[in-house]
Amino acid sequence: MKTNILGLPVKESELIINELNVLLSNFQVYYQNLRGIHWNIRGKRFFDLHVKFEELYNDSQLKIDMIAERVLTLGGTPLHTFEDYIKNNQLLVGKNISNDEKAVHLIVTSLSHLLKIERQILSKSDEINDEGTNSMMSDFISEQEKTIWMMQAWLEETL
Repeated sequence: MKTNILGLPVKESELIINELNVLLSNFQVYYQNLRGIHWNIRGKRFFDLHVKFEELYNDSQLKIDMIAERVLTLGGTPLHTFEDYIKNNQLLVGKNISNDEKAVHLIVTSLSHLLKIERQILSKSDEINDEGTNSMMSDFISEQEKTIWMMQAWLEETL
């Protein structure tokens, strides 16, 4: 079995690189959704949500960079065009969302789908003992699960 400089099997690493690029594309769409709801949010919860959405898009921007750097570390090339992002996107695109509940629902739905992609990557990276990818996916998953829980708690409060 041929291995890369990290000691990971080349063929399996290429599959993980492809999955990471799908995750990268979806995170870029998630980021743009967050920017849009940050800019367009209206209503009595504006001040709280405006700040929260900024916190989330700043966090997603850091994760985007981490994903791209992991692709590079594994020997791949991170996707970096809008054409690639749209081609690989699996998330709903939130356009002109100004309602607080619709915005939070979009976040929950997006994070839920990102978790599915991350768990697929985690499963594949675990099979080849790719601890770098495992660690990153585990961190993302635990943070996003907590964010979903908090967003759902907020939604229950507003009903």
